[in-house]
Amino acid sequence: MEEKHKKCSIESHSEIDAVSYCQECNKYLCNKCQNNHADFHEERKLINLKNKDEIFEDICKEIGHKNKLEFFCKDHNTLCCVACTSKMKLEGYGQHHDCNVCKIIDIKEEKKNKLKENLNNLELLNNQIEQSINDLNKIYEEINKNKEDLKIKVQAIFTKIRNALTENLNNL
Repeated sequence: MEEKHKKCSIESHSEIDAVSYCQECNKYLCNKCQNNHADFHEERKLINLKNKDEIFEDICKEIGHKNKLEFFCKDHNTLCCVACTSKMKLEGYGQHHDCNVCKIIDIKEEKKNKLKENLNNLELLNNQIEQSINDLNKIYEEINKNKEDLKIKVQAIFTKIRNALTENLNNL
């Protein structure tokens, strides 16, 4: 899977890869902007984009939603915001109001455990496949050995037949 790099939200640095994200300002920041931002906004929560364990609460991409992604819809396997889970029936709101929704922080451990379980299953499957490959290689070697033995026996039979024919022709 290709990793998509976000660019700095500050116009003068828009070609530089972002290293952090300010959840209050909703801005991606490069190294230089991050340092300047921290000098003026110490209270703001910066997310290090390189730290995969940190929960990154990005902004909802639904039209009209300017909220942080704080929830996870188990029914649709997607992140959503408070507007997505709203009981109100405004346009674009409430898509997940009847779904099985939980906070991202609650689902993090569940997803991590499921991932570990899947990795363990893949490892077991990989071991079984490797064993099957080894077994097939042994069978292949045995077939080749049998093939060579049969080839030698067939050659011996043809030699006997040839000798018998030659002897019969000489006796005529």
